[in-house]
Amino acid sequence: MQTVAFYTLGCKLNFSETSSIARDFEAAGYTRVDFEEGADVCVINTCSVTDNADKKCRAIVRRALRRNKDAFVAMIGCYAQLRPEEISNIPGVSIVLGASEKFNLPAHIEKARKGELKAVHGCEVMQVKDFKPAFSLGDRTRSFLKVQDGCDYFCAFCTIPMARGRSRSGTIDEIVATAREIAGKGVREVVLTGVNIGDFGRNTGQTFLELIRELDDVDGIERFRISSIEPNLLSEEIIAFVAHSKRFAPHFHVPLQSGSDVILKSMRRKYDASLYSERIRLIKKHMPHACIGVDVIVGFPGESDALFETTHAFLRALPLSYLHVFTYSERPGTTALRLEDSVPTKVRDERSKALHILSDKLRRKFYEDHLTENRRVLWEGEKESDLMVGFTDNYIKVCRSFNSDLINQTEDVYLDRIQANGWVSVRTAESAALYHQA
Repeated sequence: MQTVAFYTLGCKLNFSETSSIARDFEAAGYTRVDFEEGADVCVINTCSVTDNADKKCRAIVRRALRRNKDAFVAMIGCYAQLRPEEISNIPGVSIVLGASEKFNLPAHIEKARKGELKAVHGCEVMQVKDFKPAFSLGDRTRSFLKVQDGCDYFCAFCTIPMARGRSRSGTIDEIVATAREIAGKGVREVVLTGVNIGDFGRNTGQTFLELIRELDDVDGIERFRISSIEPNLLSEEIIAFVAHSKRFAPHFHVPLQSGSDVILKSMRRKYDASLYSERIRLIKKHMPHACIGVDVIVGFPGESDALFETTHAFLRALPLSYLHVFTYSERPGTTALRLEDSVPTKVRDERSKALHILSDKLRRKFYEDHLTENRRVLWEGEKESDLMVGFTDNYIKVCRSFNSDLINQTEDVYLDRIQANGWVSVRTAESAALYHQA
């Protein structure tokens, strides 16, 4: 029996697609093994956002071949779509598949083994119209459910539209049916993922608000999270619905990229700082306890010291919970390459460090604000020393002594104190009540 192993770079969307492709292999008679075991077939799902993508791909291919020198190495994903010739020239690569073809990987591998093909890109990526559903399994606690793919925004720094094509999605009925399938596997939390999920339904005449209303009625899922949503697509109706929903967590991740309108315009973003601020304050108006994460890019061309300070001050002024900080790097094919006033690498790194420090402060302040509250936590299976960890509905990372009976279970807990590692230790809500009565 043939074995197959997977290595995934990049985002939650890649992980959901890898998981679905793995199930296709299992249906074709393959046995899935760990990447380090030396499989007959190694599938590497690449990412174009990753720094030094070519270097990382080469290293992973070498790793696969060290485990099994005769391994059949298949390269898929965004970087494989953008740079197929580059990747096909990496020693040891057997096949490179494009954006659509990767979803028929077992069949393509059989053809490649017969010498019938080396690389498959059936059509130009902008012509891809099919939506391929996907969801991750393997973690009993959480599943990433793909609801949308592609993007029509063409931001100046981004290669994703060139790698994944135009915005498209499945129907609400299809997504809800998949969510019910996930619920049947015993998964308690589902994270909705995609490239631009607020744009859901562009090709079906439906809306993201309609989708989450339907998902809120899916029995068996304890809670849904929205992975990331553009501020211009995050309407007050969506925010208000989440605030009063049965299953959607009070947790938003809203990309900002820059707090400077000058830089936002240069990036070709679809909003200004004023609209962004309005959306964040709307979230806090409806859900004072909500967790709000932010994507920020530092070192974009033209970002002077003064404009960076504008971003830093903007972030400090908002009720945010944490930052995901990205250092701008030049991407072939993007319009940002034509911009002047490149920021020196050393300055980019300094700005990144400053925002990471700010993120740590924001997260700690958010955690401190919720100490002594009772919140519901979903416990995960990973064991850290003698502790188990979980996340509250509003995404506070908590810990307690390990108890295997609690894995993939929810529990009402009292947020007690912040530990040295930054996690929040908890008591059961009942024991905390008795303690305070005494």
